[in-house]
Amino acid sequence: MNKILFAASECVPFIKTGGLADVCGALPKEFDKRYWDIRVVIPNYSCIPEKFRSQFEYVTHFYMGNGKYIQNKYVGVLKYEYEGILYYLIDNEEYFNCASPYGDIRYDIEKFSFFDKAVLSMLPLVGFQPDIIHCHDWETGLIPVYLKNEFQADAFFWGMKSILTIHNLKFQGVWDAKTLQGLTGFPSSLFTPDKLEFHKDANMLKGGLVYADYITTVSDTYAMEIQTDEYGEGLNGLLAARHFDMQGIVNGIDYSVYNPKTDPKIYTNYSAEDFRKKKIQNKLKLQEELGLAVDKKKFMIGIISRLTDQKGLDLINYAMDQLVDEFTQIVVIGTGAPQYENMFRHYAWKYQDRVSANICYSDDLAHKLYAAADAFLMPSRFEPCGLTQLISFRYGTVPIVRETGGLKDTVTPYNEFENTGDGFSFTNYNGDDMLNVVNYAKHIYFDRKKQWNQMIDRGMANDYSWNVSKGKYENLYHYLIGDL
Repeated sequence: MNKILFAASECVPFIKTGGLADVCGALPKEFDKRYWDIRVVIPNYSCIPEKFRSQFEYVTHFYMGNGKYIQNKYVGVLKYEYEGILYYLIDNEEYFNCASPYGDIRYDIEKFSFFDKAVLSMLPLVGFQPDIIHCHDWETGLIPVYLKNEFQADAFFWGMKSILTIHNLKFQGVWDAKTLQGLTGFPSSLFTPDKLEFHKDANMLKGGLVYADYITTVSDTYAMEIQTDEYGEGLNGLLAARHFDMQGIVNGIDYSVYNPKTDPKIYTNYSAEDFRKKKIQNKLKLQEELGLAVDKKKFMIGIISRLTDQKGLDLINYAMDQLVDEFTQIVVIGTGAPQYENMFRHYAWKYQDRVSANICYSDDLAHKLYAAADAFLMPSRFEPCGLTQLISFRYGTVPIVRETGGLKDTVTPYNEFENTGDGFSFTNYNGDDMLNVVNYAKHIYFDRKKQWNQMIDRGMANDYSWNVSKGKYENLYHYLIGDL
């Protein structure tokens, strides 16, 4: 039996702020339980819904020091089984009593330094000795560092391997070296340019990238991009040096959750066989619910996104007056930077029957929009993987994307001469190029409906379930464990 521990700062269904939580919630369930014992550990945040928290069981507790700034802190270990997976929750009132998993970066660095050491410290006490600890993003970056340094003295940890998955390289956990040394207890020999030192500060993600046995990221193109100056966020040299121990594996989506045939959150269920007749009902109902002009002929563009610079919203701002012509509606769902929240509110006020700005995150409304929209717009500046385009395919909604990261790997641009492709894309980060490709998509939608529907057929036939990616992770785990 191969044993794997996933360590993460968030995980569906307990706590979610982004795609990382979907991965940690969905991927462990995919493995055959006859051969794999996969468990997950996350912090026991007070903001996890009470319906779960009330069922967590106490396992053990101990006290742990972590450098001169974190001395003799309580570590509680709870457990909970959900959908066949055993979850451990690291409990500490001082660190994890919070309204959201992330806040002040200095404090986040302290609590995740504590969490990373607690994860390793709990393993002998709960009697679980994983072959591999699969760490996710900077919050768990110190686990490989602790494992290869402080914990190597204990025979329990000999031969234990670690993988670090980069979900978004932009976030790295950077703070001054003196503070991080005080929070971790690491010797000063670890704070050198070939280890944790980064522009005279210390970098938690960099530590993980140096000490992990293997690195993955969430698409092939992003794995290449992050080895360049443009996308490398200052770590491209290190990533290029480790490129033989790195690969991109595209995220999947949970096909039981995102299924227009059975989805209870949408107005009218439909499938690849009958979307030509039934999908339109979802558009008409959503137009009515959101106060837009109710007209099945309108071209409805959906945007579901964190409202940040990364997502290409400055391009949308540049082109918005031309995007929302009399034939087009745009529906936005998301929260983020005030400038973008206010931008969409402004356009919703200016074009009341054409633009709907929903400055919130509502899963119910998101499902309704996936089913209702004709196209989804993702003009990202960079996109490690992207899940929105994968969900769009599933609902027969055509993605319009910029060719970067996972968007480039998953969307095949439409070719009208060969009648191939399942979406539309543009290359340069430029508002005019984006507008041109949206207008081209509208032309196909209005003037070549048969070809548009064939594009939907191809999109709905794609398989971006976890089943495909799971096979690649299995091969990687076997390779590291040495049983291939």
